[in-house]
Amino acid sequence: MLKSAEMRRQVAQRLRELLPKAKAWEENTAAKIGSQTADLLLKFQLAGQEHTLVVEVSSLGQPRQIRAAVTRLAEVRRELPDAHPVAAAVYIGPQSARILKSHNLGFVDLSGNCYLAFENVLIEKEGKRNLRASTRPLRSLFAPRATRVVRALLVEPGRAWRLEELARAAEVSLGHAHNVVKRLAELAWVERDESQKIRLAKPADLLESWCESYTYRTNEMASYVAPERVTRKFMGEVARVAAAQGCRYAFTLNAGLGLVAPSVRVPAVHCYLEGDPAPVAQALGLRPSTEADGTLHFLAPYDPGVFYGALEKGGLKVVCLPQLYADLLNAERRGRDQAEQLRREAMGYCPRKGGNPSMKKKAAKKKKRK
Repeated sequence: MLKSAEMRRQVAQRLRELLPKAKAWEENTAAKIGSQTADLLLKFQLAGQEHTLVVEVSSLGQPRQIRAAVTRLAEVRRELPDAHPVAAAVYIGPQSARILKSHNLGFVDLSGNCYLAFENVLIEKEGKRNLRASTRPLRSLFAPRATRVVRALLVEPGRAWRLEELARAAEVSLGHAHNVVKRLAELAWVERDESQKIRLAKPADLLESWCESYTYRTNEMASYVAPERVTRKFMGEVARVAAAQGCRYAFTLNAGLGLVAPSVRVPAVHCYLEGDPAPVAQALGLRPSTEADGTLHFLAPYDPGVFYGALEKGGLKVVCLPQLYADLLNAERRGRDQAEQLRREAMGYCPRKGGNPSMKKKAAKKKKRK
């Protein structure tokens, strides 16, 4: 993690780069504003006007820290109504960006994202990934075993859990479940009720953040050509043979969505399969193939948690809806659109107005009005 002095220096440098025509820069790291001391106060001239930026610097740009920054910047706005409050962090993701924008606050991070809007200036760049992997606090939260807890919460978003129940359902130790829940609470994604039961406070935010760090390609894939056209009958044969071989299975991607929403066309079948796919493939008369030419793709689960909460549709098993959404989201062709349709129509916690901003492909843009 960057030390505070170095962080302030890099943020100041980043702002200078974003405003190359600004002149007469003044920098203060100990300015008193009301009852607090500003992390960084910058004054400059641009297009004949004087401007002041008051920057609140956070080492982490997660929602909990950003909400705290919003409170402090609101005080800055009261004390210095002509100043422009700005939040800064190593990385400010889509959720945190929305929080800041909803309060008409600017932001800048060290990964390339920013939003500065004041008077004759509008600079906006979004969609950049966190470039400093070592400072990504969510990496451990979405590690394989930790996602078992995440998945359990998302499958039943309205449930109130005792910690022991959650650990047992997710098949993790009590200590591991405690650590995951503690981290989720820090991010304001879970809360405890009066009886200390754990409730998911922001299921859409949690799902969104998990999907940012996950792709179905995390799972090893074995591709085959089927001897017959891909139909539900053929999928039934896959299920029958997998069960006969003692292998857990669950359909996903288009095949899974086709079982949840029967009108969906299924050009190829993707199926999680526990264990060696070779005996199942042999029993089905499959021929090994490249992914591009394959019509049946077995996915070796990156973690057994992918089978948690599997649904049964027409006698066939489908991954739980959060897993199906996460798999679809980064799939080729219409995967993104299908994921949003699934989330809107079947999952009970819809994306925000305008879709799921963090999942849309955003071309980084920079606008300036002078």
